[in-house]
This record gives sequence, structure tokens and C-alpha cells, in this order.
Amino acid sequence: MPAEANILVIDDDASIRVGSEQALARAGYRTRTATSGERGLQLCREESFDVAIVDLHMPGLGGLEVLRKIKEENPNTSVIVITGHATVESAVEAMRLGAYDFLPKPVTPGALAAIVKRALERRRLALESLCLELALDEKPGPDTMVGTSPAMLIVARLIQKVAPSDATVLVSGETGAGKELVARAIHRHSLRREQPFVTVDCGSLVDSLIEGELFGQARGAHGGATEAATGKFAQANGGTIFLDEIGNIGPAVQVKILRVIQERRLQRVGSSQTTPVDVRIIAATNRDLEKETKAGAFREELFYRLSVVPIHIPPLRDRREDIRILAQHFLRRYGPRRNPRVTGFSAAALRSLELHDWPGNVRELENAVERALVLAEGDLILPGDLVPQGLAPPSQRGRRAAGHLAEAERREIADALGRFGWRIGKTAEFLGIHRKTLREKIQRYGLAIARRARGKPKKSG
Repeated sequence: MPAEANILVIDDDASIRVGSEQALARAGYRTRTATSGERGLQLCREESFDVAIVDLHMPGLGGLEVLRKIKEENPNTSVIVITGHATVESAVEAMRLGAYDFLPKPVTPGALAAIVKRALERRRLALESLCLELALDEKPGPDTMVGTSPAMLIVARLIQKVAPSDATVLVSGETGAGKELVARAIHRHSLRREQPFVTVDCGSLVDSLIEGELFGQARGAHGGATEAATGKFAQANGGTIFLDEIGNIGPAVQVKILRVIQERRLQRVGSSQTTPVDVRIIAATNRDLEKETKAGAFREELFYRLSVVPIHIPPLRDRREDIRILAQHFLRRYGPRRNPRVTGFSAAALRSLELHDWPGNVRELENAVERALVLAEGDLILPGDLVPQGLAPPSQRGRRAAGHLAEAERREIADALGRFGWRIGKTAEFLGIHRKTLREKIQRYGLAIARRARGKPKKSG
């Protein structure tokens, strides 16, 4: 993490600032310095810092007040308080206000670098914990997101930063990547967490219905409206509204959403009255909205209002290191219900999963694991349990992928047979499959023929 870490040193003592900056630079950190609390807070508002080192006693704004304001405005910044006049009372107060640590001066360069390293490590673990927390929250359904790849740590870090604010967020990513889960995570970590989280699938509604769905309608608004209806914005009042696939809405509705953002008021269909509404908006899209905005297909002002904080979820093919942990997660989720006998994946099956490009992203992987559990005949999921599930698309590239899966299984069975001297019983037990299934696979891959061709008699057992 050192290359990515950004450290702020706030101290009115020039020797402390210079010494700290040099020590942290040698450790590989980017460092900014401020001569006063006021200047330090200004820098915190201009850029994001992972760690702030704050002197307790400074002219003007004191260290405890600087600490309090930093934690209010940037709750994910770790603050280390240092002082030449330490007291138990000041240490207790600093820790109560959220300081990571409280150190007496003088602080040696080595000690300073070490404490910063520990603060950054705790921050990294907190981000990984958030990623895993997202995986364990099963309420959103199929769009499960988990992983500790660098790409997902960036997503988790953005969620941590944006959640406490009321900023509008635009989540982008391919279908099945987990956009709704990101929105739910932001809401769950926000100050609105106890209020409603309302989802609107803009892609499933035609233009003639979406206005009433979003804004509600007055009685008699149209021929079928015999009763007044409350819209989704009103239902989400005080909480968060998630506008999924917002790129599908038409120009007229875009204008009305923009008006709600600007005026914090909404107008029901068929009514001339407006009512106040307090909602946080999180939108999502699988399109390139910036490109569509430049082409005139999406209203420019609405795009900029929605994308105050953009969060992009990378496709699964760009974070292959997460495939294994995701597969294990889905095995734990569906295994007890679909096939309690299965305890894991063979090494070749995991390799085959990592070779696939997953055009359907996490949702496709989830479905693949669930189907493999149904098809598996032994204690482990094998590559052959994955091939029939359509992992490889019907293309030349897909046929090559299917060939890779079959070849991986063939090698795994051949290696196991060699390991156990072609004793069918021992080999089947090791692979977690029935003897009959093993014999069928030996025949399918021509392993016995190949062995006889090498002049070795076939064994059984």
C-alpha cells in the first residue's frame, strides 16, 4: 500500500514537519505538510488522505479540534495525534474523538513510519472486511459481490468514503457485476440506514408507466387511475432511492428527475401541486452514459448531477483473482441445499473457472456453481461438471474454452490414475466420483487405449 498512501502532517514546528516528511518519503509514502490546523483542514477538503499526523498544541485551531473536524468530514482518514506535553486527559479525549493513536514527542523517524504502516494496515483490513461483508449480505439476491483484488478494494474504499455523505452516486458496470449490491452497501453505511431503500428497475418499465411509478399519480390522472398512488420517490422519503439502468428512461422523465434533484420537490402525475421530498439518489447503468450524453441521447445536466461520485465495478474477467473466492462462497451458499455431499472443487475445476471470461459476470458464475452442484456425482466438482453448463459461448473462442475444460479434466484423471497405479477404486475415491463414472471418463478420453499403446496392462480394483 505505500505507493498509494497519502499522508498529511499538520504541525507548526518546522523541524517536525521536515523530519516527518523525510521519514515518510523514505518509507515510500506521498506526504503533504501544513503549518496550522486551518491549513490542514483546507488540504483535507481539497484531497483525500489515508493518514493525518496532527500536533496537539498549535496556535489558532488546536489539535483536538482539527481531529474532530477531520473525523467529521473524512471519517475514513486515520488520525495520529502527537504532542510534547502529553497528559492522560488529552490522550483520553483524543481517543474518544476517534484518534488512531496518541504519541508523545519526540517521535523517532522509525517509530513514525511504523505507526503509519500499522494505521494503513488496519485501513486495508477494514476495506477487505467490507468486501467480505458485501458477500455475506444475501438480501440483494443474485448480484453478489465479493473479492479482495486491488480493483474491488478500490470499490470498497469508494463506498467507505461516499457512504456517510449525501452525495449522488452513479454506479456503472456490466450486467451481473453487482451494481445493486454497491447501492445497498452505500445505504447500509450511511446516516439514512434506518430509513427506506427503494429500488426502481427503469429498464423494465415503458415510458407511459414510469412517471407514475416514480412520482405517483393523482386520482383521475388517467382513465384507469381510480385511486391516488404513491410514487417510489415518496416511498423513499428520508432514505435512498436506487434507479437501476437509468439510461433507459426517456427525455421527459429525465427532466422531472432533474427537477427533483434541484428543487427537492416532486409533482404527482395529474396534479398541479408539489410536495417536498428528502431522498438520496443512487443510479446505475450498464451503458456508457458519458458517451450517450455527448451524443445527445441523455440529458447533460442530469448526467453531471447523477455522477457527483462515479463508481465503476470492473467485470469479472478483469479481476480473475476473485473468481476462486467467489466460487467457494457460492458453494457454501448453495451446497447444503443442492448437494450436501460436495465439499469443494478439484484443482482442475478451479483452473477451468479462472480460464473462463464470464460475460455474465458474477451472476453467471453463481449460476454455474449452483448447476455444477446439481450435476456433481462425487465429493468434488470436476471440470466435466462445468462443461455442460455452457461456460463456453458458441464461438471459436468458446470451443477453445470448452477444449481447455475437457483437457484439464483428462489430465487430472490421468494424473490420479498414475498416482494410484490405475487402481479404479482408490482413484475414484480420491477424485470424489463413483467407479462407474470414472470408467466412463476413462473411456471418453481414451486413457486406457493410450496406456495400452505404451505397453502397460490395464488394472482394475
